[in-house]
Amino acid sequence: MAQNVPTLTAGEGGLSRYLDEIRKFPMLQPQEEYMLAKRYKEHEDPAAAERLVNSHLRLVAKIAMGYRGYGLPIGEVVSEGNVGLMQAVKRFEPDKGFRLATYAMWWIKAAIQEYILRSWSLVKMGTTANQKRLFFNLRRLKGKIQALDEGDLKPHQVAEIATRLGVSEEEVISMNRRLGGDASLNAPVRAEADAGEWQDWLVDESDSQETLLANQEELDQRRKMLSDAMDVLNDRERRIFEARRLSEDPMTLEDLSGEFGVSRERVRQIEVRAFEKVQKAVRNSARAKDQPAA
Repeated sequence: MAQNVPTLTAGEGGLSRYLDEIRKFPMLQPQEEYMLAKRYKEHEDPAAAERLVNSHLRLVAKIAMGYRGYGLPIGEVVSEGNVGLMQAVKRFEPDKGFRLATYAMWWIKAAIQEYILRSWSLVKMGTTANQKRLFFNLRRLKGKIQALDEGDLKPHQVAEIATRLGVSEEEVISMNRRLGGDASLNAPVRAEADAGEWQDWLVDESDSQETLLANQEELDQRRKMLSDAMDVLNDRERRIFEARRLSEDPMTLEDLSGEFGVSRERVRQIEVRAFEKVQKAVRNSARAKDQPAA
């Protein structure tokens, strides 16, 4: 599928060149998109799939920019997002009435978030297991009970979802509002013909929704991986690692040097060594998870 997707090369100017290149692919009109999607679904036409993918590469780039704060190579983030887009094209059901962009954004985010998890970086988390469960399952359950209208859920829909997921009704309402329902990304910003669509405004300088959703997805898996990985630390390493890296109010090197009777530089060295040991253990765990079962 879509063998001719442009690649984002490393080096100065690579991102600008890539963005210039993908802007050359025209956006599809609704009927044109529908016909291409039908052609691919019914006949597996690779040319139709390629046009669908290429016309949405700008969407991937915009979503990927929301994850730049993780310090990962933007080219790899974009590439993972493109993989998610291709998966979306394969599974897209044009007869359900949604535009591909509205459907694909979830696949793009999931692919990027999985890449971030595999790559691993210590990021403090503040969400709950219930929020993660809601994030993964809310949209699926809304589809099952035909609750795909924009805006708030009806009381009986909230009650049904809360019962199925074992969470409170307040959590369902809150998560549904945070995810913004299923509003189409192709809806015009204003009535004017040249106003553009909402997908043109996905990236914001403030904390993005994409970053918040990524945090929610990673919470439980990362906590478990971190807990398991910390078994490689001795008691002193664990104490310093937790006090410096995991505490909401990190202790100073001075305080820890007094606690252990060593210099501040020695505490810093132990902290760095502990971090490297935990990071290596997490990466090994992630690689083992990705290995196919024997």
